[in-house]
Amino acid sequence: MFLRHLKDCREFIAGDGSILRELLHPGKADLQIRYSLAHAKVPPGQMTKPHRLKTSEVYYIMAGHGLMHIDEESFEVSPHCVIYIPPRSMQYIENTSDSDLKFLSIVDPAWREGDEEVLDS
Repeated sequence: MFLRHLKDCREFIAGDGSILRELLHPGKADLQIRYSLAHAKVPPGQMTKPHRLKTSEVYYIMAGHGLMHIDEESFEVSPHCVIYIPPRSMQYIENTSDSDLKFLSIVDPAWREGDEEVLDS
């Protein structure tokens, strides 16, 4: 069994500028999983940097409202939305609310630094 509390995960600024806490990663614990799971936060009025991953990613919005950009598409997101981001898609999310935009990010296979490209904005 493996149990982790969000409060026990170190908070850091990710390459895309979001405030991240890594919950699950197969390379950092003895877990038989392929994916990584992180809790992300974007402050009010802020946005992540445009970036792309070689792998697929899923966002699950938990709190706040925002605008999700994937390649040439943009759409509003709010709590309980699930967003699938195809591999190699340019993406960023902006917080359009007056509170933190919070979401879970699942990357499959698990996130690796070499699989992410942060683009000039």
